[in-house]
Amino acid sequence: MYNGITGKEAEVRLQQYGYNELPSAKPKNVTQIAAEVMKEPMFLLLIGCGSLYMILGDYREGAVLLSTILLIISITFYQYRKTEKALDALKQLSSPRALVKRDGVEVRIPGREVVPDDVLILNEGDRIPADAVILVTTHVQIDESLLTGESMPVAKHTDDDNAQLYAGTLVVQGRCIARATKTGLQSQLGKIATSLDALKDSPTRLQGEMKVLIRKFAIAGALISVTVIVVAYLTRGHFIQALLQGLASAMAILPEEFPVVMTVFFALGAWRLSKKNVLTRKSSAIETLGAATVLCSDKTGTITQNKMVVAAFATPQYGPVLIADSAEAATEIISVAQMASVQETIDPMDMAIHAMAGSMGLPPQMGKLVKEFSLSKELLAMTRVYARSDGSYIAACKGAPEAVLGLCQHSETDLAKYMQYLGHLAQSGYRVLGVATAHISHVPQQQSTIGFSFVGLLAFEDPIRPEVPQAISDCLKAGIRVIMITGDHPATAQAIAGKAGLPDSGVVTGAELVAMTDEELKARIRTVGVFARIAPDHKLRIVKALKDNGDIVAMTGDGVNDAPALKAADIGIAMGFKGTDVAREASSLVLLDDNFASIVGAVRLGRRIFDNMQKAMSYILAIHIPIIGLALLPAFFPKLPLLLLPLHIVFMELIIDPVCSVAFESEQEERGIMTRSPRALNERFFGGRNVLRSILQGLLLLTMVLAVYFITITEGHLDGEIRAITFTSLILGNIFLILTNLSRTRSFIAVLTERNYATIIILFVAIGLLTAVLFVPQLRALFSFRFPGYSHFVVSLAGAACMLAVFELAKLYRVRRGVRI
Repeated sequence: MYNGITGKEAEVRLQQYGYNELPSAKPKNVTQIAAEVMKEPMFLLLIGCGSLYMILGDYREGAVLLSTILLIISITFYQYRKTEKALDALKQLSSPRALVKRDGVEVRIPGREVVPDDVLILNEGDRIPADAVILVTTHVQIDESLLTGESMPVAKHTDDDNAQLYAGTLVVQGRCIARATKTGLQSQLGKIATSLDALKDSPTRLQGEMKVLIRKFAIAGALISVTVIVVAYLTRGHFIQALLQGLASAMAILPEEFPVVMTVFFALGAWRLSKKNVLTRKSSAIETLGAATVLCSDKTGTITQNKMVVAAFATPQYGPVLIADSAEAATEIISVAQMASVQETIDPMDMAIHAMAGSMGLPPQMGKLVKEFSLSKELLAMTRVYARSDGSYIAACKGAPEAVLGLCQHSETDLAKYMQYLGHLAQSGYRVLGVATAHISHVPQQQSTIGFSFVGLLAFEDPIRPEVPQAISDCLKAGIRVIMITGDHPATAQAIAGKAGLPDSGVVTGAELVAMTDEELKARIRTVGVFARIAPDHKLRIVKALKDNGDIVAMTGDGVNDAPALKAADIGIAMGFKGTDVAREASSLVLLDDNFASIVGAVRLGRRIFDNMQKAMSYILAIHIPIIGLALLPAFFPKLPLLLLPLHIVFMELIIDPVCSVAFESEQEERGIMTRSPRALNERFFGGRNVLRSILQGLLLLTMVLAVYFITITEGHLDGEIRAITFTSLILGNIFLILTNLSRTRSFIAVLTERNYATIIILFVAIGLLTAVLFVPQLRALFSFRFPGYSHFVVSLAGAACMLAVFELAKLYRVRRGVRI
């Protein structure tokens, strides 16, 4: 009756009224980004160095340093816009979904695409996408606390005074069909002008750790810089030159790349996860994914296809039979079951019955429907009564086998036989309905007064997703336990768990869980792999028990009552297709395809993101050590030639920044990423082992560069030549450091042959720029270099190659010894 508007009408209304969304914070322009850059310490240091060169009369180098400010602003703006676009795309994915009727067909669309006059189909747990008026309702109650502050739900009816629904409110009970009246800014919620951008995530553990580290570096940088200025002035007697050295030292020490790398990794990591059908709502989930030790998954629609099919039946005549083996023998039971089912339905079992009846060529019904008894809590069976042409009536009943058998007339022997059939089908993992029929002379007033004859049992299965057994196998290899949670019968649950590849570790039912103390549950949950007959509120106890045992828990959920468990879990995973908006709002991740394999893919990608970010940060720490050492050396040994000037450090930063934010981020996963145990959640990102490795790498690179430096001094080179040869060794050493750090399990040759195009391009650009600086006279003069002759660069290349060999041998040793990366 309510077919909704057409697709073309929806397009016209979308043009007329705009998207159904609240105003977002405006994107930053170049001026705002420039203002933010100006607050950064590195910017202030560049301004100071450039100004000092101008004061000294070195206008060319001063102009180059000051012009790098524009380059930095441009790079920052590009990274900001790229991140903003990724986040906008994710925001569109995260907007609530709405079920509407268009062209007479039910379709699920993004909430932002709802337009006035759309017919909305609202079920329990749905967030209402627009202001609307109820057309048809079934005991619907709405939580309007978002607008009114009143915690009690409000019952809604179709009468004029109480038919209004408001955008952002929540259906807590019942269902209804409504017509959208106002969207976006015109809705009641739009008038309040709330914005998604006002909701800020609290800082993650990594962000807190990063903040402390940068603060320590800043304090150390300030102290060292002041010390360098004082020492350089006392030893050289030239204050401006000492000030330049101090500023260069501060630039060398300050690891301004850390926050940039973290922002880029999280933004691009969320984008990569979305490509795997996983939406990231909280960035902390990316940190936690690699640490998950237990994955609690709903069965229906996640492990299975959420697509019921008739698989078997059992009748008094034939006993249990697979439908594929004897479809003709199932004609009577399918015919009666179809009569007992609603024609226009979204119930998966009814849809499976109609699909099977259609494939068998059975008519949709036999007579006119005159009476219907709905399923109730008191009697888990439903009956439909039809009038026949001869004036008699036929009743068709289906429901829970125990309830249907209770309505039928049969002997104790027959009952025992039917219960045996039921046990056989249930143990095979099927969901079973009882089917009965009765030929009667009048329309009954109660279901219980109809004298039914038992037709048989109809068995359904929700097939396992074909990719799930492999995904579960991957989890077990990765040290992640998988727990299946379902509302099914224990025997059904155990059979499905076996088909999915879960180890046989017993079943705990909801009733048994309720009877357990917290300590008993903590002990039992260490080994159990299946929970059956579980209600949504039981999930919270499961999460708490696992967390009390020290596990890092990922929990899936889709209903309103799942929200507390999703929020309590370390990683709450809501269903994007069949999940409610409340579940999605409480979650860290949203599974867009409701597929278990996508969760496992997200864990794999989460481990890769964390690994690559850790490698990038370790590289930053390592490369700053030789820069710091070379910047400080001339201050304490005034007779030695100056090595690193501010322009040289800027050149290094132009290599370091893109390498960290692009090359490391796009590097593929480490070998055996899903065969190692989960990372401990309390393991520090900058743990002692990683910091020590970075320091040792940095010291080795510094030693190599200093060795080249002193060799060139002993060979009697001029200061400019010494500077050119030493700087070349530093750049080559940096390139080799990048190559060896891109992977901790594969050689640098394997890294190069695996076509990380971002790395190859950046390294070629770096070598090209170094070549230009060494061989173009104007650039050579700008960098205070002199050309020493081609043969004198052999020592730079040899030193860098020796350093690379040491790094690769150490890597090979770690891999063969099985030392965790």
